[in-house]
Amino acid sequence: MVTIRYTEWDGSQRVRLSADRIFEELAKYLSSTDDMQQALEQLMRQGLEDEDNKLKGLDDLVRDLREEMRKRYREANMRSSLDEMQERLEAILNQEQDTLAQQRAQRPELEEKERFLQQLPQRLSDKMEKLSTYSFEDEAAQAAFDELMQEFDNIQSLENFQRRFDDLFNGPRPLSYREALELMKEMQQLQEMEQNLLSGHPDKIDPNQLQELMGQAANQDFQNLQQMQSLLEEAGFLVPREGRVQLSPKGIRRIGQLALQDIYTNLLRDRTGSHAADHRGVAEIKIDETRPYQYGDPMHLDLVGTLKKSVLRGSGVPLSIQPDDFTIFDTDHATTTSTVLLLDMSWSMSWEGRFAAAKKVALALESLIRTRYPRDYFTIVGFYTRAVELKIKDLPEASWNMGDPFTNLQDGLRLAGELLHRHPSNNQQLIVVTDGQPTAYFSRGRLYCEWPLSFGGISMRAAQETLREVEKVTKRGVIINTFMLDDSPSLRSFVDKMTKLNRGRAFYTRPDNLGEYLLVDYVAKQKKKI
Repeated sequence: MVTIRYTEWDGSQRVRLSADRIFEELAKYLSSTDDMQQALEQLMRQGLEDEDNKLKGLDDLVRDLREEMRKRYREANMRSSLDEMQERLEAILNQEQDTLAQQRAQRPELEEKERFLQQLPQRLSDKMEKLSTYSFEDEAAQAAFDELMQEFDNIQSLENFQRRFDDLFNGPRPLSYREALELMKEMQQLQEMEQNLLSGHPDKIDPNQLQELMGQAANQDFQNLQQMQSLLEEAGFLVPREGRVQLSPKGIRRIGQLALQDIYTNLLRDRTGSHAADHRGVAEIKIDETRPYQYGDPMHLDLVGTLKKSVLRGSGVPLSIQPDDFTIFDTDHATTTSTVLLLDMSWSMSWEGRFAAAKKVALALESLIRTRYPRDYFTIVGFYTRAVELKIKDLPEASWNMGDPFTNLQDGLRLAGELLHRHPSNNQQLIVVTDGQPTAYFSRGRLYCEWPLSFGGISMRAAQETLREVEKVTKRGVIINTFMLDDSPSLRSFVDKMTKLNRGRAFYTRPDNLGEYLLVDYVAKQKKKI
C-alpha cells in the first residue's frame, strides 16, 4: 500500500529541476548574445518560471536580501544602544574623580589629572582611546576600565555603523548594546551577500549563513540556482573548458531543434515528405498510405487491399479482379538538394534584432534538413567585409561583426559557389538573408570597400561586381532566393536586378516573421506526390 502525505508549501521543499526546461530558457538568452557564458549568467540572474514552480534568480535573491534588511530597519532602533557602555565609563570616571578629590590635599599635582578628565571628548570611543594612556589612581577604576577597553573595537564599529545607518532604524523596539552588535553583524553579512550577488560571485556565499539570516526557503532557492549549471553539464548540454562553459554537440543540436520548434511548430508534426524539384530522383514507397490505382501510376500494388476490395464486392471463388479493385501504395519522389545559406554579418544586422532572428533561422533550417532530409547538403556562409564558412558548432555563439562593418555579398556568392561545386546535386540553391546592399568586393585578389555615394544611395562598383558573381552562379544552374530585412528603394532596385539575372525570388520581410517565411518556403517546394 502506497501512502502519500501532503503538506503545505513553505518554500523549503526541493524544486524538481528539469535540464531540458533549463536549457530551453538558456537558448532564449543565447539568441540575443554571442557568448555562452554571458547567456548562462543572464539565466542565473533571471531564474525561470513554469506552470509548476518558480525558480528564483540572482536578481530575486538580491531583492529578498534587501527586503530582509528593510525588515530590520522597520523593527528596531539603536538610539540607546550605547547607553549601557556610556554609563559604565561614567561610573568609572566618577570613581576616579572621587579618589582624586580625596587625595588632592596631600598631592596637589593631581589637579592636572582632574583637568585631563574634564577635557575628555564627547564621543565614547574617542574618550576611551584618550583614557587608554591615562594612569588611574583608583585601582578598582583601573581594573574596570581595562575590562571595558576589551569592548573598544566593538564600540567604535557600532558608533561608525550608527553614524551611517541610524536614521534608517526607526522601529519601535530599542536595542541593547549586545542586540545592536548582533544586528550590526547581520546587516554587514547581508550587505556582503548582496555585493557578491551583484558582482556575479554567488560562490562566495555561505549557504549556512544564508539560511541562518533568511530562512530555509531562501537557502533552498539558492541551492536550486547553483544546481542549474551542474544539471546542464550532467545532461550533456554544456561542457566546462578553461573556467568557462561551452555548448556540447548535443547542446548545439538541441538549440537547432528549439529554434525549429519555436519558428514553425507544425513543421515538426508534418509527415516525412519528399523533395520536389526540377530534377527527379528515386521514388519512395509509403507503406502506410494507399489509394486507388489511376492510369499512368507506377504499379506499387497493395495486394491485400486489392484482394479485399474483390472479396467485399462479392466476386466469389475464384476471385474476379476488376480495374476498380486495384489499390496501390502511395509514393513520394525523393531528390537531393544542395543548399548554402548566406548570412549577412555586417554591422547593420545588429539593428532591430535582425541578426538574432537570422541566426535562429539558420539553426532551425540546419535542424530541419539534418532530421528530415539527411541526404541533402547544407552549410552556412557568413559575409561581412569578407566571407567565411560557419561551422554549425560555432553558429550559436556567432555574432555580427563590428570590426568589419562592410557587406561583401560578392565574396559570399563566390565561396558558396565553391562549396556547391564540391557537393554537386541536381538541385542547387542559395538562400541569402541580408538587410543591405553590397559595399565591398574583391577584384584581382584585392579587397575594395566603399561607402554608398549618399545616404540611402548605392555603392556602384560593389553592386556591379556582385551582379557579375550572380551571373557566374546562375550559369551553374544555382537558384538564388533572397530574404530582405529592409526595403529601401536602392536596396530593392539592386535585389530586383539580382533576381532578374538569376530568375530566383525575393522576399521582403521583418525579423519577427523571417523564420516562417524561410522555413515554410523551403518545405513547401520540397513536397510533391506522384
